Amino acid sequence: MSEEDRLNQYVLNGLHARECWRLFRIIAEFVDGFEVLPHYYPAVTLFGSTRVKPDHPYYQKAEEVARLLVKEGFSVLTGGGPGIMEAANKGAAEAGGNSIGLNIKLPMEQQPNPYSNVKLEFRYFFVRKVMMVKYAVAFVCFPGGFGTMDELFEAVTLVQTHKIRPVPVVIVGSDYWAGLFEWLKKRVLEEGMISPEDMDIVQLLDDPTEIVRFIKDRAILKTEHYLRQKVWG
Repeated sequence: MSEEDRLNQYVLNGLHARECWRLFRIIAEFVDGFEVLPHYYPAVTLFGSTRVKPDHPYYQKAEEVARLLVKEGFSVLTGGGPGIMEAANKGAAEAGGNSIGLNIKLPMEQQPNPYSNVKLEFRYFFVRKVMMVKYAVAFVCFPGGFGTMDELFEAVTLVQTHKIRPVPVVIVGSDYWAGLFEWLKKRVLEEGMISPEDMDIVQLLDDPTEIVRFIKDRAILKTEHYLRQKVWG
């Protein structure tokens, strides 16, 4: 064996060992979520931009939606960071409800917002996403960037493919999302990339009272039996 091959063997063995230990970290994050979050069911998950400031109308609307959800008996679940997530956690906490923040460790060190009264921290996006879906009976998506759109389309895809039950998916901000909806209808739907009924998965609403009423009327509360099942079959 050449010197180069011998060194490569050590590198590969080292990589293999690190990958195995990573598996245990992943399992530990799942265990933390599965132990904590069932106590706060039913929850509504809110998505949205981290860049929205407290004086922005979207921030204030997210606060109001969260307050109304708490009054209807829902926990509020977010990614635990700033912006829309902070607004939702703030509204839920100030209304005396369960304000859950699932923070993600990022290179730029996203800090948990101070309004979550239930906090979990994740290293892995995909574990965090499972937790944001598994215990939610509805999703509310405020304006945001790539991360928000990733979360929105994943929720829609899970409903479309029947990997989760048909939960309400509400998109807030008619002006912001109008161009996307028009593109979906004029391009994606017309070219047969989705079916007409797929467009019914999402509902575009702006009024907080109407949003919460829509969720309350359509949310299917999971039974204890369902809570013991996998999110994705």
